[in-house]
Amino acid sequence: MICEYNYVMIARPSHIKRIRELFLISPAVAILGARQTGKTTLANLYAQEAKTPVVRFDLEDPADRGRLEDPVLALGNREGLVIIDEVQRAPQLFEPLRVILDRTDNRCLFLILGSASPELLQQSSETLAGRILYHELNGLSVPEVGGDARERLWLRGGFPRSFLAPSDELSDEWRRGFIRTFLERDLPQLGSRVPSTTLHRFWTMLAHYHAQTWNGAELARAFAVTAPTVRRYLDTLTASLVLRQLHPWHSNVGKRQVRSPKIYLADTGMLHTLLGISDTNELEGHPKVGASWEGFVMQEIVQRTRARPDECFFWATHSGAEIDLLLVRGTRRIGFEIKRTTAPRTTRSLHIARETLELDETYLVHAGDQTYPLKNNTIALAFERLHHDLPPIR
Repeated sequence: MICEYNYVMIARPSHIKRIRELFLISPAVAILGARQTGKTTLANLYAQEAKTPVVRFDLEDPADRGRLEDPVLALGNREGLVIIDEVQRAPQLFEPLRVILDRTDNRCLFLILGSASPELLQQSSETLAGRILYHELNGLSVPEVGGDARERLWLRGGFPRSFLAPSDELSDEWRRGFIRTFLERDLPQLGSRVPSTTLHRFWTMLAHYHAQTWNGAELARAFAVTAPTVRRYLDTLTASLVLRQLHPWHSNVGKRQVRSPKIYLADTGMLHTLLGISDTNELEGHPKVGASWEGFVMQEIVQRTRARPDECFFWATHSGAEIDLLLVRGTRRIGFEIKRTTAPRTTRSLHIARETLELDETYLVHAGDQTYPLKNNTIALAFERLHHDLPPIR
């Protein structure tokens, strides 16, 4: 049990298992995630189970940064597990870490935690190439909170402190504080030079574009800047893991296909706060309820299938055929259409996508409570049974 709010914890065993797996093939593992997703608590729980000497460094603490002034001296002769938190605060550590990891007598495993940023990803991937593996820590998922809390998770999002707040009002207040701190303190620490007021306005505008195709020219006109400038705003929020870009799948099918990414806010709680939605009644009556539910379900599918970002796509043509989520794993292609309805039906669009892309399986994920077959080899998959009825994808 790990994610805390007023001493309450939620178990996240799948992440612990994944870290164990990665350490079997790499001496260094990086847990990357947005602020407040529970990276530190996850690392501490792993350390409790590791049964080995553990030393921790929090690089937001000046004393710990001082202890690592000479990293090779401080870390070179240690044994066991070394946890380095907020590593983006000291990217110069990656070069000496490479030296330590290359030593034949190294007896350390390194668990590195950080908020994703261009600096972190670039320096760690280049300097530690072949020596480090990554695990992205997202927000809480339905199996972690229990099916009875599904609607609360959708409304409040997966940040532990937001989900576990005593009331919807306090949850929304926590998210507003997170947004302010994230824009005013965290992003500048990650190297962003865009004014916080500009990014707040941009983030809010993207909330209204949630689950839609990126239109840089339209947003550039709204901000009276160039298209490359708004693209830089987009990449800044994406790199810090508060935004997701779902890229289009291109296939040689003789059709005009959409080539711009679809944009999703990574956390539905943040989406709802930026849209001014504070409770379930407001959510159910909001024009973006369907788009919000689509993003929520999509994230659960990704977590259930353990799909990597480079396996996830959408597909759409300018004539209207589309599939919301296309998972490409090896030679397999699996399509998901997501509809907030209790009476799902196959559509011509879904049929065209299945035939054109030669999909191995198609699922229509719906808001009802039963899973059953539809025509054209499509399964109507009840969202509340998704983690039970959706088989593992090998």
